[in-house]
Amino acid sequence: MAMDISDAFVKQFESEVHMAYQRMGSKLRNTVRNKNNVKGTSTTFQKVGKGSAGTKSRHGNVPVMSIDHTPVECTLADYYAADYIDKLDELKINIDERGVVTQSAAAALGRKTDDLIITQLDATSNTQSEGGTTGLNQTKVNVVFETMGNNDIPDDGERYFAISPGGWTDLLGLAAFASADYVGSDDLPYKGGMVARRWMGFMFFTHSGLPVATSIRKNFAWHKNCLGHASGAEVVTELNYIPEKVAHLGTSYMSQGAVLIDTTGVFEVQAYDA
Repeated sequence: MAMDISDAFVKQFESEVHMAYQRMGSKLRNTVRNKNNVKGTSTTFQKVGKGSAGTKSRHGNVPVMSIDHTPVECTLADYYAADYIDKLDELKINIDERGVVTQSAAAALGRKTDDLIITQLDATSNTQSEGGTTGLNQTKVNVVFETMGNNDIPDDGERYFAISPGGWTDLLGLAAFASADYVGSDDLPYKGGMVARRWMGFMFFTHSGLPVATSIRKNFAWHKNCLGHASGAEVVTELNYIPEKVAHLGTSYMSQGAVLIDTTGVFEVQAYDA
């Protein structure tokens, strides 16, 4: 029996458990290209080149674009999250311990999905370095906007910008971001309680899992087609009784991977985030 299980024994007026605050699942999966039901250990995303139009003479042959195709391989890996629920311990607690464990395990795998995508975002060489104490500001966002525009990254509603909660509060200090005089009352960043809004062609939203080192936070902007996420097996959760343990084992598992397809459409923006 676990030495600290008595902490969860039934006491008067205590019948609910508080699961540690955590990000419940993936926030990034729907912002990248997805390929599901992959068979095998890897799959391929195609990167298609840029074509150009030309003229032809009368009765001549039409010009051929000869668009290049570059295959980008995405390797899948297996991930697990599990915990035991002692059968006799369940007699002493008045909480749904099995539900708590399985929910927590599934949430852990959801966060792992985001970790896989963030690792690929972090592989970009397009970076605004921050060596001082400047937070996220209009100038940095302008650089990303101009760079993507100059690189012909489509402004089709599929540009995303993941920022830290600290970066969000930085942008709230900008009238152009937070004032109804600029964005209109229907698109304010705090409308409806959602910490997300569209601004300068990007869908801005907060993410608690962005890399940080010595108070320098990495925020990322990207276009959906520049990253790929592949799934061989979606998150599956099961509960099995283990006789040797006299306990149930709650297990969640998945097989997934992510890959950076085109570095042109990804931008890292560093900001001071104490």
